[in-house]
Amino acid sequence: MATEESVSAGESKTVTANTIVVKVEAGESALKSASRRLVVGVLIASIMMNLMFLFSTFFSAASGGGNSIQYSHHSGDKGSDAKLAVINFSGTIMPPFTDRWLKQIKEAIEDDSIQGVLLSVDSPGGLVADSHQLYREIQKLRQKKPVYVAMKRLAASGGYYIAMGIGPEGKIFAEPTTWTGSIGVIIPRYNASELASKIGVTVEPLVTGPMKDTLNPFREMRDSEKLVWDAILKDSFDRFVGVIQENRVGLNDEQVRALATGQIYTTNQAIENGLVDQIGYEEDALDALAASLALDTYEAVQYSSEQTLLDLLLSGKSQTPRNLLEEFLDTTTPKALYYSSWNPWVPTTSR
Repeated sequence: MATEESVSAGESKTVTANTIVVKVEAGESALKSASRRLVVGVLIASIMMNLMFLFSTFFSAASGGGNSIQYSHHSGDKGSDAKLAVINFSGTIMPPFTDRWLKQIKEAIEDDSIQGVLLSVDSPGGLVADSHQLYREIQKLRQKKPVYVAMKRLAASGGYYIAMGIGPEGKIFAEPTTWTGSIGVIIPRYNASELASKIGVTVEPLVTGPMKDTLNPFREMRDSEKLVWDAILKDSFDRFVGVIQENRVGLNDEQVRALATGQIYTTNQAIENGLVDQIGYEEDALDALAASLALDTYEAVQYSSEQTLLDLLLSGKSQTPRNLLEEFLDTTTPKALYYSSWNPWVPTTSR
């Protein structure tokens, strides 16, 4: 009597009939097959990310790392003895751009021909440490010369943090369509533990302590780890709140914390809440800065850093290669961010 047996995906059955043996191999399930392809894709992306990081480091070093500061006419009366400097903070606040901006700030401090400085901010923010480094150097700059801010499309999170460096005496201008605010801290984390269990992946790093593999995306976070990261987040958050309270006249700790929900504010909302002084463009901010210095005429000069060999290689008509390179942040390394997005893989370009 014949019997029927079902064969599940991934199983093998041996059927014997006299001296004939028939072996049936069932193929992989669609889920496992797709999952394995995903894992392979992630591994390839990781390898490519590391290779691009190595090439970026090599080319940056080979071309001097953008150490040279360049000057160009921005606006005003060309050749005027009275000069104002414009420093553009455009894009994500992260290496190698942080060092370039720090050099530009230092140049503005040391250049005796520069009487005032405008910070033109168009940034979603970036790394906590880098944002604070820039804030600290801008504080040094304001002790030497008056500094104003002109916010463009986006001046959020770390982009707002660095603007606080101009102090209570500085003025913040924002275009009518500027988005700002996003006061808060984010540490990106991805939870792929369910995916790992479905495809049979077990991650077992060899560690010297229970916190060494914290933020491991292939397992659930432990309660003890959450307590550790909560303390880290609170430290960075309290610093952000304190920086705003110290530099925005009329805002106390309670008021700043009420605004610090991570929310983006429009220009009108920011003015109503005391985060921005007035609506205006770069030219309005420059005119106001010149008026504060009693300058009848002035020339605004724009600072920029010399392009590295890597910049030249990736600065063709299509910006896709450079964008992709900058989007590959290392997600396995914990990073505290003053950033106006949950996803650190899509930083904006910087120059």
